[in-house]
Amino acid sequence: MKVYHLFLLAIIVLAKAEPEMQIVDLTHVQNSDTINWPGLPLYNFTVLLRGRNPVGGHWFESNSFATAEHGGTHLDAPAHFYENRSRTHQIPMAKLVGWGVIINVKSKAAQNTDYRVTVDDIQNWEAQYGRIPDGAVVVMNSGWHQKYPNKTQVFGTESTTDPAKFHFPGFHENAADWLVKNRNIHVIGVDTPSTDYGQSKTYPVHVILGRANVPGLENVANLDAIPEFGSIISVAVIKLQDGSGGPARVFATLAPTNDCLISAYLNIGLTFIALMSSSMVLTAD
Repeated sequence: MKVYHLFLLAIIVLAKAEPEMQIVDLTHVQNSDTINWPGLPLYNFTVLLRGRNPVGGHWFESNSFATAEHGGTHLDAPAHFYENRSRTHQIPMAKLVGWGVIINVKSKAAQNTDYRVTVDDIQNWEAQYGRIPDGAVVVMNSGWHQKYPNKTQVFGTESTTDPAKFHFPGFHENAADWLVKNRNIHVIGVDTPSTDYGQSKTYPVHVILGRANVPGLENVANLDAIPEFGSIISVAVIKLQDGSGGPARVFATLAPTNDCLISAYLNIGLTFIALMSSSMVLTAD
């Protein structure tokens, strides 16, 4: 083997040894258990074809599905609660991704099912992690994502068709107003069915976000799997013409951990030394 062959092999090994980014799915699956707001059409999935094609003999599947815009893990377009604001297809892709800012209020929500994220909660986050970066995706982690898809637990009542009896956390309107006025936020989200808390009657958080042209994200999943800061959250909402929202595949991208980096670089170093030692032996021969 020539020296340049070994050098090329070393480059390939080095490239493959780099640790991969971690991807965490923050989306509840869309299926017959999908939680919709009362009065909205239920999720429907119909198998059209599933089997062997009689002509070519190959396997073929095709389905049809129907769902409300605002069911399961989904995005509220600003037009959802404010006139002349962006509809779903008009939200720029650049506004659907940003630094993940996770406001952890699990202990408070466990004591008060009607808890609302406050300005103090946000400022306490900043005291620990620094100023919320421009273009952030700010998400409340109340622990409610662990209750999904149990409707009685998610809505906080046995009367799951009566919003007047709903009890679940959300953002306080003062906190939402503070965020849109004092920070450059791309998206504000929750792990509950609404950015407003369950007992809201006028939905002021929805109105504040709509007025500011900021989308709202609801029923976010798996928030305990990502850090309170250090991820990038992407909100891949369906590009629905004139929609007031839509189902979204939400995911977080995390950098490799320090342990992964150390292990990877150690392997790189040992591989490089081994290859260079082999090249010296071959050159000597």
